[in-house]
Amino acid sequence: MQQNRNALKVAVVAVLTAVVVVFTMVVRIPTAKGYLNLCDVAICFIAFTFGPWSAFIAAGLGTALADLISGYAQWAPISFVVHGIEALLIALIVRQKGDKEASLIRKLLAGFVCIATVSLGYFALSSLFISTASVAAAEIPGNIAQSAVGFVLGLGVASAVKRAYPPVRSLAW
Repeated sequence: MQQNRNALKVAVVAVLTAVVVVFTMVVRIPTAKGYLNLCDVAICFIAFTFGPWSAFIAAGLGTALADLISGYAQWAPISFVVHGIEALLIALIVRQKGDKEASLIRKLLAGFVCIATVSLGYFALSSLFISTASVAAAEIPGNIAQSAVGFVLGLGVASAVKRAYPPVRSLAW
């Protein structure tokens, strides 16, 4: 029985990774060095609903794959690290035992961590590996907006899905 459960978890993570790819690629707003997208909606939904390991894998792989497919291969490793860590941290902050919902304080902390991880992560890593600090700093406001909107919408989607289909909580990993 445990083997079937593990197979289900792997399948769910594969589907969630594809969801992140789609959310990353469907809406793209060009910026000076790349693009803004809705990946954080999917990432936050997954982090709130499916737990830290599912969130880390789906967010990291999904955004990296989207970068590779979109012609932004230089961003793939950075996206993997930044969005993987973002998802892992959010999921760990809001993780609760049983069917309890995370407190408002934990959700607000998770939102702050989401925004800080994306904006500072992209700034630091792109300053080191892709461009200068001044060019990377110009992307901070867009990254803040992307992650803030993604967090709010992802939280809303997670709440709606948990209300509509409570057994989804059993798929957390």
